Amino acid sequence: MPATLSDSFRRSLSPDLLIARADGADSIRRMEPQLLHTVADSVATVVVHHPAKRNAMTAAMWRALPPLLDTLAADPDVRALVLTGEGPTFCAGADISTLRGSPDEAQGLAVRAEEALAAFPKPTLAAVRGHCVGGGSQLAAACDLRFAEEGALFGVTPAKLGIVYPASSTRRLVSLVGPAAAKYLLFSGELIDTGRALRTGLVDEVLPGGGLAERVAEFTRILVSRSQLTQAAAKEFADGRADRDAFWAGQARGSGDTAEGVAAFLERRQPRFTWSVSTSG
Repeated sequence: MPATLSDSFRRSLSPDLLIARADGADSIRRMEPQLLHTVADSVATVVVHHPAKRNAMTAAMWRALPPLLDTLAADPDVRALVLTGEGPTFCAGADISTLRGSPDEAQGLAVRAEEALAAFPKPTLAAVRGHCVGGGSQLAAACDLRFAEEGALFGVTPAKLGIVYPASSTRRLVSLVGPAAAKYLLFSGELIDTGRALRTGLVDEVLPGGGLAERVAEFTRILVSRSQLTQAAAKEFADGRADRDAFWAGQARGSGDTAEGVAAFLERRQPRFTWSVSTSG
């Protein structure tokens, strides 16, 4: 496994390395709530950074996510995306102070960000440490895959605040864990551990303490080596899109990926797939 992938992911969890070390103004900036991102080895890493409130999402952060995702989706160098939180927490949810004004507006911002993440055309993976609660669980559920470190806790908590959980978010949760487990989470607002999250399908892999970065680096290396054509079509079909069979058949015929994949298999070499979401039109 190339060290650069693992190193890149570890660096992404240390925003001090992404922001210039200088005077007190930079120190203050490092504490500001924001979304940080890096692109390395064909993997974009987006870091939820709000250390003062366990990476809670502010209104500005919710607003910033969709345009950031649009930029990364259009980047031909990006073949996969990792979403994670700074330090030992993934995301403790929405910053509750954003609900004091207009809860409906705040929820709308969260839903738009969640939908933008779900619609990202390349594979997405949530790398979860610590608390993944409320809006954090919405973001994790909107990713294609979720890897968690032992000790992580998951919760869907609108019942603690008297909030109606959005229909789209509820349907996405049900599709992951089934109706009974979704009702347990929504009705109670209780936190569940990684063992239960794995059993219900909320997470795909659980890693021992200290093993998350290495496994994410290893798995994203696999993702970026595979056919983006296969991944993009499979993502649409798995998400319920039923009107694009002819489109994807045409893309496959014109891509050359199938011929390259077969040739590489017969020649016992790594394939060099060239079809790209960013340039497919």
